[in-house]
Amino acid sequence: MRLLGLYNYWVVIVLMMVGFYTIIARDNLVKKLIGLSIFQTSVFMLYISMGRIHGGTAPILMEGTDVVYSNPLPHVLILTAIVVGVATTAVGLSLVIRINEAYGTVEEDEIHSQDESL
Repeated sequence: MRLLGLYNYWVVIVLMMVGFYTIIARDNLVKKLIGLSIFQTSVFMLYISMGRIHGGTAPILMEGTDVVYSNPLPHVLILTAIVVGVATTAVGLSLVIRINEAYGTVEEDEIHSQDESL
């Protein structure tokens, strides 16, 4: 296998680093949630890429044939993870709205300075 032939893994690495950088470098809580969503998406892509078998078909048993089957379990688990990720993002956004109502800002530095002044 050539190194550049595994482009989907390179895409996963780039998305993971973009999401991780966004989480660490930004002070805006909404941007942090966007970075977390990008990071989650890269993990989903990684598991889907690993679950694929070249030449594999759906696991439908047929008599008299010698066929390579793909395992559908990683794809099913990712569907569950996508639902959990969307729910986590929704809860995070609702918390950001509540923080904005309480502090008047979504910038992390301003929230810390308001807490220290109390």
